[in-house]
Amino acid sequence: MIRASRVLLKSSGDAKKAAGEYAFRAVGRGESAKPTATAAPEETMMPWNGWFSSFLKDKLGDEKYEKLRETILYRPNDYTGFEQMPRPNTKLHISDEDPTLTHQFRQPSPGSQPPVRQPSEDASFGNAGDDPYDVTYYKRDTGRRYTSDPTDLHRDLERIKLELLPQDDPRVKEAMEEFEKGPGSAPGNKGVFATGKTDYDPSGLRAAMSTSFEATEASLDANMPDHLPTPTWMSKQQEIVDWYEERDLPVAIGGTGFGLIPTHARVARW
Repeated sequence: MIRASRVLLKSSGDAKKAAGEYAFRAVGRGESAKPTATAAPEETMMPWNGWFSSFLKDKLGDEKYEKLRETILYRPNDYTGFEQMPRPNTKLHISDEDPTLTHQFRQPSPGSQPPVRQPSEDASFGNAGDDPYDVTYYKRDTGRRYTSDPTDLHRDLERIKLELLPQDDPRVKEAMEEFEKGPGSAPGNKGVFATGKTDYDPSGLRAAMSTSFEATEASLDANMPDHLPTPTWMSKQQEIVDWYEERDLPVAIGGTGFGLIPTHARVARW
């Protein structure tokens, strides 16, 4: 009896030691488990669900069972089943014209998609990879170029006004000199910080305290939009005109009909 107890203790101790070594063993990248499923399983995990409905359908028949459902239940054939979150295998019909066009919740599965690319630099941020920490916006804020500083409003018109005045007048010469200077340097201490004067950016655009009017204007000129936006109805303008002329109606300005979006285009993309 004593000998049997010692054997059992020894065997259980060896098993615990082996289990401990396995549980805390380092696992390499090649040994790690990788998900292989790309879709939700079709088999239900609750086979007992709906047993009462199956029992009634078996006893009453399909026709009587459907009549009973329509009498007792509220909208028994609702495509969501009044569930707040659709089931993964629920196919929603999203088009009346094409019955085969359906949409499923989280299909395709996000886990089966390529990883998201998160760029650390972007030319639209103004740094273009030269300085990923340069997120200054004022040097490319063309939308507020003619509204933020009163001294910078319509400089082209101000120049024309000064050129129309007598050029030999001392007051006109003085006004022209002040106009050419511009608003001057931006408010600040001209690049002198607590650690001394900055010299890492000769243009001064890196910090608002070291910028200048000339450098800011040059940067805004380089970022000014150079495209000519056109309305979406421009490609079918003749078709719009013909539609009004066929009905003897005055031609409206532009094209209408916005908001007529097909059903499948309004379905949320999870």
